[in-house]
Amino acid sequence: MKKSLLSLALALLGIFSIQGQELEKSLLWEISGNGLTEPSYLYGTIHMTCDASLDEDIKTALDKTTLLVLEIDMDEPGMQTAMMTGLYMQDGQTLKDLVSEEDYVTLSAFVKEQMGMPLDALGNVKPFFISAMFYPKLLGCPVQSYEQALMDVAHEQKEEVLGLETVEEQLNVFNKIPYKDQAADLLRSAKDNLAYDKESFQKMLQLYDAEDIEGIDKMMKDDRNLTTTKHRDKMLDNRNKNWIPKIEEFSKKQATFYGVGAGHLAGDNGVIKLLRKAGYTVKAVN
Repeated sequence: MKKSLLSLALALLGIFSIQGQELEKSLLWEISGNGLTEPSYLYGTIHMTCDASLDEDIKTALDKTTLLVLEIDMDEPGMQTAMMTGLYMQDGQTLKDLVSEEDYVTLSAFVKEQMGMPLDALGNVKPFFISAMFYPKLLGCPVQSYEQALMDVAHEQKEEVLGLETVEEQLNVFNKIPYKDQAADLLRSAKDNLAYDKESFQKMLQLYDAEDIEGIDKMMKDDRNLTTTKHRDKMLDNRNKNWIPKIEEFSKKQATFYGVGAGHLAGDNGVIKLLRKAGYTVKAVN
């Protein structure tokens, strides 16, 4: 009995020590063990950048794999239609239902100045996606995409592109996050004319360039946006947990390259530690 309790205690300590370890600075990770016949690779992307050129270690990993899996299947023929359908609030709600008349005037002036269009034209679009319209302005250069760069390689190699979740599942996240909180984030951006957002995004880019996924995780926890702090479980944690069985399924069938936002990698509920908890060896490729 004492030996059994000791073994249990040691096992629990092992789990807690793994959970508490700080992850190395790397965006590319090899997944192996736990019955896999060949390794798969996990890569943390950033959805907007000035230069989405792929490093040699990423190209090598792509050469070693035969399937590309992104957050969603961006090759899906009906993706654009599904995205358009998911942009709008449920139950006929509009932005006017979520903010005061004074704040609506502030938002109207902001959208008119930044986008050159009336806010009324976006009345029932989810506030998060109105905020997302301004993301290219945070970059200060023509937008490039790592997802597109990865897809280009997959197409060249005549490999299939699949997703860890459907477009509908991804967009439904923004029905679970209260529209009022999304509107509060949009209003905060309007009141300082994107000043905080620009500063924050530049810091994120610096952390990304340094491959500091722990730093990215901490920054997201400390962010002013309610969407990423108050609703981290919906934006990141729950999705990460849902992805693990799918990563296992794909990886058991063939060597797979996974490209997901770098914010999904670190943390106790990040993909790396969840895979380790499931019995896989996940090591940095430096």
